Amino acid sequence: MRAVVQRVDGASVVVVTESGRETVGEIIGEGLCVLVGVTHEDTAEQAERLARKLWSIRLLEGEKSCSEVNAPLLVISQFTLYGDARKGRRPTWNAAAPGSVAEPLVDEVVAQLRALGAKVETGRFGADMRVSLTNHGPFTVLLDM
Repeated sequence: MRAVVQRVDGASVVVVTESGRETVGEIIGEGLCVLVGVTHEDTAEQAERLARKLWSIRLLEGEKSCSEVNAPLLVISQFTLYGDARKGRRPTWNAAAPGSVAEPLVDEVVAQLRALGAKVETGRFGADMRVSLTNHGPFTVLLDM
């Protein structure tokens, strides 16, 4: 399981459909925007570890964690985190887990965060999404579980 974590001062995700655009997740003010990728071997235990790490990692202003300042998180599934573009001109997605494996694990990260007391907003799995954010710093880290 892999996550790109950005310290943000606000973030939102809009789903685009034939009938228009719908904001499905939004955080206001300081928090974390988290893109989560899942590979074939990932487990619910890794999802739980990632949730605990996201809730406690000290990335916010003043080296604080979301748990310390009750900051929100926006969690979005991102299969392209396991893309491989080393050969040719087209990336391959072979390392990314299929939706039937990935969706329940991303949902588990969200559920575990909420169980810890986090305010969590999400994207919509498999949808055509537009993510907007103000990266504070900029501050971005990669987590591999």
